[in-house]
Amino acid sequence: MLKRSMDVLFSALGLILLSPLLLLITFLIKATSEGPVFYRGRRAGRYGHPFSIYKFRTMVINADKIGGSSTSDDDPRITRVGKFLRKFKLDELPQLINVLKGEMSLVGPRPEVLQYVEMYTDEEKAILQIRPGMTDWASIWNSDEGAILAGADDPDRAYEILIRPTKLRLQLDYAHYHPLWVDLKILLCTALRILKIDWLPGEVARYGRLQPGAGRDLALHAETK
Repeated sequence: MLKRSMDVLFSALGLILLSPLLLLITFLIKATSEGPVFYRGRRAGRYGHPFSIYKFRTMVINADKIGGSSTSDDDPRITRVGKFLRKFKLDELPQLINVLKGEMSLVGPRPEVLQYVEMYTDEEKAILQIRPGMTDWASIWNSDEGAILAGADDPDRAYEILIRPTKLRLQLDYAHYHPLWVDLKILLCTALRILKIDWLPGEVARYGRLQPGAGRDLALHAETK
């Protein structure tokens, strides 16, 4: 109950305080590319119930029909403004609407696309018992997915090999232990990760660090086999 009250309070405050920035981004998107302001992809929510996640649109219209769900920094579907929004995570700000509506929380396992949720094992389904969030341990560990997947011939496959296994372990860790003080620590670590891009907290450092271009290295390794 306390967590939900905090979600409502801080998401409402965030939307009010950030409204000038949100309006500016809205104008830039509409002025530079055709299509809607928001991208509303389908994600698995709590208990696996699908919902539409709010993001500022960073790709060309019908991008989901052109390529896969994983996106590298060099994906040609990304718009000029979209590159900037993705770099600074500004495209994620509209998810405060999902938090206010109760579909998401400030902290919780990042909501996954439905095709990957269908692959969950019985153990991994524990992740679905928690309301998905805007940030979690996995987001801190892998703060720039686009850079990691850059150069990959198949970004979806690179995601499944390089990112998804550790992401699931970290999300399971949270699903099994998530008192309120852990949420507060994740929020603090998220802010520090943005300010200090090379820093990792101990909770995720033990899983190692993915380097930008790891997707390209994976493709080269496959070619030399």
